[in-house]
Amino acid sequence: MMKEYLPSDFLPILVQLIAAIGFIIFTMIVTHSIGPKRHSVKKDDPFECGIEAQGDARTPISIKYFLIAILFVLFDVEIIFMYPWAVNFMKLGWFGFVEMIVFLALLMSGFYYIIKKGVLSWEKE
Repeated sequence: MMKEYLPSDFLPILVQLIAAIGFIIFTMIVTHSIGPKRHSVKKDDPFECGIEAQGDARTPISIKYFLIAILFVLFDVEIIFMYPWAVNFMKLGWFGFVEMIVFLALLMSGFYYIIKKGVLSWEKE
């Protein structure tokens, strides 16, 4: 049997949403009204470190940088999946061992593929 939801059931969510939006608006108004207002050419300069800006900020970045970052996250997450398995290794028995061997085989096949594709090579081709 399905329960029918009344609009009053969603009242706490609505109150929380209004409180969050109200807090954001209140904080923005207060910080802009009481914050320092020192405008100058140096202050409004995009770089405040004292070094003159050179070149264009939109220089192309090699796609290999992003591939390495994605691969790091991928393999890092895969390694995280091994910790619960290692903790419960004795409880899982042979079935868990075979599952981990299959998991590692798939992981290593992906690693072999990216090595063969040359993704980890930094030299320009």
